[in-house]
Amino acid sequence: MTSILITNGNLVNEGRIYLADVLIKGDRIYKIGQNLNHPGAMVVDARGQYLLPGVIDDQVHFREPGLTHKGSIATESRAAVAGGITSFMEMPNTKPPTLTQALLEDKYDIAAKDSMANYSFYMGASNDNLQDVLQTDPGTVCGIKVFMGSSTGNMLVDDDEALEALFSKAHIPIATHCEDEETIKHNLEKHLEKYGENIPFRCHPEIRSTQACYLSSSKAVNLARKYRTRLHILHISTGKETQLFESGKSLNDKHITSEACIHHLWFSDQDYQSKGSAIKWNPAIKTADDRSAIWQALLDGRIDVIATDHAPHTIEEKEGTYLNAPSGGPLIQHSLVAMMEFYHQGKISMEMIVKKMCHNPAQIFQVMQRGYLREGYFADLVLVDPNNPWTVSTKNILAKCKWSPFNQVSFKSQVTHTFVSGTLVYQNGVFDESVRGQRLTFDR
Repeated sequence: MTSILITNGNLVNEGRIYLADVLIKGDRIYKIGQNLNHPGAMVVDARGQYLLPGVIDDQVHFREPGLTHKGSIATESRAAVAGGITSFMEMPNTKPPTLTQALLEDKYDIAAKDSMANYSFYMGASNDNLQDVLQTDPGTVCGIKVFMGSSTGNMLVDDDEALEALFSKAHIPIATHCEDEETIKHNLEKHLEKYGENIPFRCHPEIRSTQACYLSSSKAVNLARKYRTRLHILHISTGKETQLFESGKSLNDKHITSEACIHHLWFSDQDYQSKGSAIKWNPAIKTADDRSAIWQALLDGRIDVIATDHAPHTIEEKEGTYLNAPSGGPLIQHSLVAMMEFYHQGKISMEMIVKKMCHNPAQIFQVMQRGYLREGYFADLVLVDPNNPWTVSTKNILAKCKWSPFNQVSFKSQVTHTFVSGTLVYQNGVFDESVRGQRLTFDR
């Protein structure tokens, strides 16, 4: 059995930072303690670095099957582990969309062969596939994804009877993309009348407006309250939506949770002038006031998770006009180091970063024995050097699309080592290409 001894690390775990060693045996954390010794173990000296549980990203789009010119499970999971993300939950809006159990298992088969990180895939919902959805295995599938707004293929769930049925009968968490389609259509028509085909990118948050988000999010919350559904609302983008959630409440006592994404914490509508399509996401990046409100909700416990909504497109696709440039972009390689920038600025603590990126996703989705530094848990670990500056460039972007909204941004911190299920998969820019992640399981 392979053994690895990580020494002198500053462990960040369960609200504490403390100096300790970690001994890995096989795929598990065997021992956490002081001055550990294990003859024959590979030793990794973590002096001066933070040792974190591997990040769990609960919202990514890896584009496979059907859209692999943008990215694939192989390429994007590689970028993930370089960014300290050891587990991901991937979305169903691929080609074909993941609307049957057979198509869902096809994605698991691809990941078993190609993914460097641990993986799970959402079962997709539509207006007419309830019986397929209800066959989803709660022990081996992260959740059900409901697009209450535009999406690829037959995935917009806008039929009230279908929504009532999903929320009343779902036996695993529902994760929602919340934007009201009719409001968006109305806003787009007004902008087409004003600008014709030449709508400026700065209009994106006016078209996919606060009202569009709030109407849909509040509807999802009301349904979840009515049926006591386990609901997780993805990528909150407005201050108004944060009022839907409660602060000062233990995660154990919540059945409605929410997520903030890196781009909504970093950018504001003032950045459309310089960034244009590179920050065109759905839901839209909105005002600096919205960003501040999201930050406040993140820190006071109304928002529970930090994720990426990693959604790559080719640079040629993104260089189109407003109406033609697709929404989304690559973030998975840079999410942890971006949050470390906020740590350096004094905006968030290391303990809070770990809570929102590691502990809470594990707890919300009931991930089996991951997301914490605990003896007996899977050894998903990441070492971060907080004082190792580097600059993002096309030479070091690992997403298949080879661009990033963070291009030319300099980060103070760097991920140096990533361990997936006990194996060192990434070390200072070098990958062990033989490593494959495990299918996530859930304690339900």
